[in-house]
Formats: sequence, C-alpha cells, structure tokens
Amino acid sequence: MTEEPGQEPEQRLPARRPEAEPPAVERFSSPPSAQSFELTPERASRIVRASADARFVGFLAVVFVGLFVLLYYFYELGGPGGLIESRMTTEFDEQQVTAVERGYNLYQANCARCHGVAGEGGIGPVLNSQEKLYQHLNPQYLRTILLVGGRFACGNPVSIMPVWSDEGTPPGPLKYKQIEDLITFLRAPDTMTFVVRDPELFEPEIDPTTGEEKTFTGWVDPTYRPAPGATPYPDCWSDAFAAASPEPGASAGASPGASETPTGTVLQIAAQNIQFDKTELEAPADQPFQIEFANNDAGIPHNVEILDSSNASVFKGDIFNGVETRTYDLPALPAGSYTFICSVHPNMKGTLTVK
Repeated sequence: MTEEPGQEPEQRLPARRPEAEPPAVERFSSPPSAQSFELTPERASRIVRASADARFVGFLAVVFVGLFVLLYYFYELGGPGGLIESRMTTEFDEQQVTAVERGYNLYQANCARCHGVAGEGGIGPVLNSQEKLYQHLNPQYLRTILLVGGRFACGNPVSIMPVWSDEGTPPGPLKYKQIEDLITFLRAPDTMTFVVRDPELFEPEIDPTTGEEKTFTGWVDPTYRPAPGATPYPDCWSDAFAAASPEPGASAGASPGASETPTGTVLQIAAQNIQFDKTELEAPADQPFQIEFANNDAGIPHNVEILDSSNASVFKGDIFNGVETRTYDLPALPAGSYTFICSVHPNMKGTLTVK
C-alpha cells in the first residue's frame, strides 16, 4: 500500500507468539531410587584403608623433607662439634688456595723484578720480613699502596713504585679481583704449601728435574709476635735501612780487631742493577784490610756483609743509598772461605777467599 504524501508511515506490531511452557521438572530430576545411597561394609573399609594410606604417605613426605632440610643445614654450615666440615668452609678454603696461586703469578709478573722472587727485596723494599708483615703489610695498607702508588709509603712524590689498581690516578693495569688475589698471596701463611700453575692454562707446572709439581709456601708466620719491648718497625721502609745502619764510618759487627790499622790491601767492589760486579774476592789471612764499596744504584740502599762458613756475621758494613762510595775497614780474618752479601738484598752474594 502506497503512502500519501505527508502521511506518517503505519506502525506495525510484531506478531504475537504463544507463551512457551516450561519443561516439566521431572525431566531433570533423578528418580528417588538414585537419590538414596548406602556403602557396603567392604567398600567402606576400602575407603578407610585408602585414607589411612594417604595419611601415611603424607607423613613420610613430611619426614623426608624435614630430614633433607636438616642434613642440608649441616652440609652447608657443618655438624656440631666439628664432626662435619661445612661446605661453605671447604669452598672458602678452596677459593683462598686458588686466590693465592693466582696472586703468586701476578706477583711474579709484576712485583718480583723490584721486590725479589721471594720478597727478599731488590730495587724495592723487602716484603717477607715477619716484622713488616705483622705491623704494616695488612690488607688495608696493601690496598691503599696499590691504589695510590709508592708515595703512600714514605710520602715521596717521585717514588718509582707506580699505581697498580685500575681505580687509581692514573689507572693501573690490575683490576679489583687481581688486586685481591695479589693481597691474598702476600698474606698467605707459611704453614701452607701451594702449587705453581701456568698463568695461561692454570695447570700445575712440572719441575723438569724431579718430574714433580712445582710448589711454594706463603710468607706469613701465624705464630709470630714481636718481642716484648721491641722497637716498632719504622713506618717508612727507607727508615728501616737507616735504623739498621751504624753511624757513617762505623762497622757494625766487626770484632775488636777492626780498630787495627789496615794493611795496604784494598779490595774494590761495586753494586750495579741490584748485583755485585764481582763474585770472587781475595784477602790476606790474619791481616786487616779494606773494602772500597761503590753503590752505583741511585736511591737504593746497599752494603757489604761478611759471613763465615756457618753463616754467622763477622763484619757488617753500614748501609747507604747510592750513588756513593765508602771504604770499610775490616778486621784480620783467619784463612778460609767466606761469603759476602748485601744485607738488604741477600740475593746479591759472592765468595771471599782469605789465605
């Protein structure tokens, strides 16, 4: 049907539908017989047994977890009375050994040239002295001197010891872990033996002569204590040499015969690059003589000390820094073979034949 112009469209209502009847409730309900249930005695007993088994399994699980936690606690922290060594202690000890062995390689590569292979001293001061290890070379002191360089030791702004830590100014070549390994080596006890390892592969080095692993021991004596009333070790390492030196012109360790007038025998020897220029000297027996000693190592202390066959000192010349020359007056010595060394650098040595 067409609509006339201006006439509103006819509104049509949706078709009416009959109301839906809800389904009968009985369709979704179980029959009364299904709603009543009783357990037989056999099934009830099985349920009880299954419940008891479940509780027993739970009990075993709790016991197992408890024992595991207890055993793991003792494994980590150790047993009572020291019956079981803790894993943490064992791991710490192993890490300490590894740190000492790595520190040994760092020392040999960076420090031995100045302080000696075994810390006996060289261009730099002695490091293996128990007095010094006890009083000065503690971890904090070592960290500081490796951070700021040798100027920390004696306040010398032109000290030849450089900055080693990469946190210093200017930065040094060693990282934090390497500094800690080096300090661990310097503080290692002399009661422990360590293995020398290849710096690259970290495998044990074998002695070609014996066919056994090369080893080394630490420097620190854990039982060392200064004697009561002992003079404190000097704060500055160069003062230690001055304290060990007698007054200029005096000869420490000389016997009363040292005051005798020397004969015309004058032995000449020089120190250059932390070594004597001669390893053989001869002197007349039973006659005083002189040693003209030239220390040609600028700023480095040296002297000449004479030891007999039992390594007892029979003469000790005064220690002085180079460049300087001094003449020692030596007493008459009986015929025999003697050793002359530098008291500061015992690796400098030679043989004095008296005949």
